[in-house]
Amino acid sequence: MIENLRQWLASAIADEKSYNVPAFCVRLGLPPGEAEEAHRSKFRYAQQRLIGEPTDVVINAARELLLEKDHFELSEAVAKIEELGSAQVTSLTRRRLITLFDDAPLATELDHLDFLRQVWPLAEMSAGTDNGSGSMEDFLFQHTVRNDDMTNREILEALGMLECSKARLFAFLKAVTGPEAQMQERQADLVSKINTLLVHDGYRLTEAGKMSGSPIFTVCAALKGSPADAVIAHSLANFDPDQIAARWHTAMESREASPGRAITLARTLLEDVCKWIIVEAGENYKESDDLPGLYRQLSKLLNLAPDNHTEQVFKQILGSCQSVVESLGALRNKLGDAHSLGPLRARPLPRHAALAVTLAGGMATFLVETWQARKTENGKTMS
Repeated sequence: MIENLRQWLASAIADEKSYNVPAFCVRLGLPPGEAEEAHRSKFRYAQQRLIGEPTDVVINAARELLLEKDHFELSEAVAKIEELGSAQVTSLTRRRLITLFDDAPLATELDHLDFLRQVWPLAEMSAGTDNGSGSMEDFLFQHTVRNDDMTNREILEALGMLECSKARLFAFLKAVTGPEAQMQERQADLVSKINTLLVHDGYRLTEAGKMSGSPIFTVCAALKGSPADAVIAHSLANFDPDQIAARWHTAMESREASPGRAITLARTLLEDVCKWIIVEAGENYKESDDLPGLYRQLSKLLNLAPDNHTEQVFKQILGSCQSVVESLGALRNKLGDAHSLGPLRARPLPRHAALAVTLAGGMATFLVETWQARKTENGKTMS
């Protein structure tokens, strides 16, 4: 990898005028040489300056050069070295990410080339010797505008998405989920699907700001939690990827920084699940119903009421579930952020939020999977 960096750095230096190369190398922290040598071969001159230098000097020289001018291949080589030792996004995850665009446009609100230019310097990139040695811009224009004979998968693979740096990949994910690129419905759906894939490698898209009221996302390290977190996330994403799964992720992210908000979201998550299942079952609920009331209605619908069972152990477990739901409602009233805590009220701590969110997620998953099992038993089509 460092040898590849040396080659690209020498190539970038060789883009300078021959009479500037010696001084340019010195400015980058490399040893001086004779001007005549640079006149004979700029690339070889730079290469000779780099051969004997330690890795840290070469990396620093590359960084200095990139501060002065853009060079796609060199920036990628530097980024890959800087990313060593951090969690990687596997080629399998990258292939699965590409699959999300097999039957959908890269951007619903932008021309595909305008969108791609936000992430890749198409005009500066070579299309490669196999593609005529022209620029990537010309190559993509030929095959996506004039001929329209490339799929999105082929486009992204040609741009190197399977082996590019994480920085480039994350820039693509930020751009492709941006409000300027996607309609609101597509944005929410895409963020949820991408997070379902990224989380396995320890990353996820999180909201970083707003643009005219629409969310802007960036890739961050996923918060580490219990093994149950991934199970809950998967179950809720399958049930409703947009609202309920998103609320679960927001609740998890709020546990440390905003425990009160996390507790409020935990209760809201359970309320949402109860309401959705009740409606899917063809029944109604009152807008005035609180969480315990919604759960009692749903428990009868799903045959989860303790009185419906004769086995003592099941009565105890289901009774405990009911107590958990009622306690979550009470906890939200006491420690959530929906009401002012006042000067004398106890302040929720991250551990309180973690408990509330985990309990709510576990109960929500149990209810969702029980409802899906009931539908299967009744021969209904899974939603």
